[in-house]
Amino acid sequence: MWNEIRGLREGVDYGTPPRQGQPVTLTVDGVEVTVPEGSSVMLAAVEAGRAVPKLCATDMLESFGSCRVCLVEVEGRRGFPASCTLMVAPGMEVRTQSERLTQLRKGVMELYLSDFPEAEIADGWSEFHRTLDDIGIKTHGYGTGRVHFDLPVDDSNPYFLFDPAKCIVCSRCVRACEEVQGTFALTIQGRGFDSKVAASQDDPFMQSECVSCGACIQACPSHALVEKSLFSGGYERA
Repeated sequence: MWNEIRGLREGVDYGTPPRQGQPVTLTVDGVEVTVPEGSSVMLAAVEAGRAVPKLCATDMLESFGSCRVCLVEVEGRRGFPASCTLMVAPGMEVRTQSERLTQLRKGVMELYLSDFPEAEIADGWSEFHRTLDDIGIKTHGYGTGRVHFDLPVDDSNPYFLFDPAKCIVCSRCVRACEEVQGTFALTIQGRGFDSKVAASQDDPFMQSECVSCGACIQACPSHALVEKSLFSGGYERA
């Protein structure tokens, strides 16, 4: 029902919320598509049947532009803008696939994989794993460096758990807590390598301001936040 109200197709993530405005016609990979003014190129690409790989974007949240996986090329423009934050324009010609874009996306995903548990890659079913499949990558060329694998799992909440080893710090859970639920219980603490998702003042989830609404779990693309009911024998980090 919610997708019907928003004018979206059930089971399809457009990456950014729909807009209302005058129609704008552009081409995506040679496919002509018309969307409302103010729509993102990412949304237009989905409408054209040319969905762009993504991680930090979802149509339940405003665009953020942090993951750099959804890069595209635009005729007549320099660089590789993020399609989730790039607005459509009349006559715009967008390319979602090229050798250079493939190289850039693989480079980004290799960085994510360098700090993601290797044992969790092969059999994962999260959006992160689907993106790996879409881009065609399962390994990275980096050596052994600093990782977050030793951070403890927070299973204090009876309904879900948080495994920071699988967190890619995309901020989707933080944004969902703010934009969907309005609780503001989650934040990103620290900078650089030390950046991490924290509940309230870095408290266990059950002792924080979290109200167990589930918005963060729905938003998480890597199953760092995941329902306990999915693990009948209990959760064990691989």
